[in-house]
Amino acid sequence: MKVAVIGATHAGVFSAKQIKAEHPDAQIDVFEKNHTVSFLSCGIALWIGDHVSSPDKMFYESPESLTAQGITMHMGTEVTKADLAAKHLVYKDLDSGKEQAADYDKIVITTGSKAIKPNLPGIHSDKVFDSKNWDNANALKKVTPGIKSAIIIGAGYIGAELAEQLSVNDKDVTLIDGLDRVLAKNTSSEFSNVFESAYQEHGVQLALNQMVESFEETANGIKVNTNKGSYEADIAILGIGFLPNTTLFKGQVDMLGNGAIETNEYMETSVPGVFAAGDAATVFYNPTGKYDYIPLATNAVRQGVLVGKNIEKNTVAYQGTQATSAVELYDLAYAATGLTAEAAEKKGLQADSVTIEEDYRPDFMLTTTKVKASLTWEKGTRRIIGAAFLSEHDISQAANVVSLAIENKMTIDQLAMTDFFFQPNFDQPINYVSSVAMAAAAKASEN
Repeated sequence: MKVAVIGATHAGVFSAKQIKAEHPDAQIDVFEKNHTVSFLSCGIALWIGDHVSSPDKMFYESPESLTAQGITMHMGTEVTKADLAAKHLVYKDLDSGKEQAADYDKIVITTGSKAIKPNLPGIHSDKVFDSKNWDNANALKKVTPGIKSAIIIGAGYIGAELAEQLSVNDKDVTLIDGLDRVLAKNTSSEFSNVFESAYQEHGVQLALNQMVESFEETANGIKVNTNKGSYEADIAILGIGFLPNTTLFKGQVDMLGNGAIETNEYMETSVPGVFAAGDAATVFYNPTGKYDYIPLATNAVRQGVLVGKNIEKNTVAYQGTQATSAVELYDLAYAATGLTAEAAEKKGLQADSVTIEEDYRPDFMLTTTKVKASLTWEKGTRRIIGAAFLSEHDISQAANVVSLAIENKMTIDQLAMTDFFFQPNFDQPINYVSSVAMAAAAKASEN
């Protein structure tokens, strides 16, 4: 079996490794236009904030390691043409310019995503930085120690982390977003309000509900003009979001409107023998029961493994995702899974939610701290569709617990009565996950 894997970040790396594990005799060609693989871009903010032990450890695989595993790596090579039905690829070595062509039995599309970069005046200034790949990370690491100020555009996870890390390193930071609150697509207002207060306490200027219109270079840096004002700094960093990097395959496979490639539960596209995974593909989103586009490394890894297991025949079906995620800002840990009530409404679900706040362990302990916990459920069925937790205590695994509950279609009543241990070093007699579920059940019964 001759397999082409196009792209080698997370989905591509795990696809190639799993195909080789399942089919040791397969010939696997991986095409990657960059010279690195498996870069953990989620660590960019931590690196520029001096919280990374070594940049080399931001990669969990290398071209050399994959080659040693029997996988043929075509680094610095871009696939320029693809006839998916015929399984025919044309690819170019970006250093020499030499083009070649090859035919395959199977093709795996793991081309990932591309950063959203609107065609605004001045956006291509060398004082406007991207925050997506290894080259972007190096550029930021080189410039940020010498700056005094920065403008971050986009207050999702990436922009939020960049703003936090630069502010704790004594930079003047302005955080701009088109929505009316930080982390608006990730949190409910109850949680984003906490983070907004933390930003303000650390001197971050919040420019929310504003759309960027242009960039202008100044004598000392860059000016960012929005529909409500202008802001100046040494540099600007884009963290607006991502879109599937799938233009090459347009019109050949079924896609969502944004270009995300649709697959079945075995990661196969509408073209037999062609698979897709990671940021280039859709995910099955369990809270809604529908396919969606949610670019996360965790989704990419699991989908890549499934490609390897199903490359020859349907073996293991995709279990879907809850898009569980977490972030830590100013020692505040936030972890969430599934939908907020606001997001559920936008997805067409009738939902309700409840939020509680309580100490995570008994008050007789010498120290404790508050946990804010929220649970979202579908009205009528009482099926859990989301949860969020916020605390200075590490509450990250609570989101994983509720993720498992969502995947297994549990109700708020079932979660309320699920067995969790009690030990005063760790929690209350009623764990805060149980406590918020009980509050949800009580509220649902009242309504």
